Amino acid sequence: MFEVFEESVAQKEKFRVAANKLLNQCFLLKKKEDTRREYVFVRQNKEMFIPYFDLLGYDLKINEEQGVIGLVSQFGTGRLSLGKYESIFLLILRLLYIEKRKELATFSEEVTVLMEEIREKYAMLKIKAKPVLDKGTERHMISLFRKYNLLRNLDSDVTQTDARIVIYPSIIMAVPVEDVNAYFALTEQKLKEYAGGRGNGESEEDSDESTTD
Repeated sequence: MFEVFEESVAQKEKFRVAANKLLNQCFLLKKKEDTRREYVFVRQNKEMFIPYFDLLGYDLKINEEQGVIGLVSQFGTGRLSLGKYESIFLLILRLLYIEKRKELATFSEEVTVLMEEIREKYAMLKIKAKPVLDKGTERHMISLFRKYNLLRNLDSDVTQTDARIVIYPSIIMAVPVEDVNAYFALTEQKLKEYAGGRGNGESEEDSDESTTD
């Protein structure tokens, strides 16, 4: 499987870099400058990467239409554990992405939203325990999901109302579904489940397991 590495140190280094980016960042994006090279390398050499990640307990998912490569845990381990409000924020990003893409009738591109739009979606939930996200929390959310190649901010101060946030198509692969419309409905349903605030004895420290591997 890895005979090529015996002849090429350069190929071995490319494999190492690409594999580590996938393990550390979850997704490789064709149109993202700092992952484009690794995306192409993995796609062209998937016969090497598939058995390698299989040994580690991951399925390699390649969506050429969306230009995304990601890993999915075979055993439910290695998932990113998110706090309650991190989960809510992620769901809002997914909802906004789907709404924007439905308007354009395609799901293969990134979209740009304003922080104001994210805040409006959050306010609609009427969460009693935290009706408004503070600026520190907003900065944390953007930094966290930028790390996993789910978004990037175009403006340095993400707390400004008109701050632009680019949402990548990897947001869809984070929770794979067969039917985008069903996913849209499911996302709205999950958001509504949070609308009651803590409820059922939940504390602010309760965490939800993300579907991002």
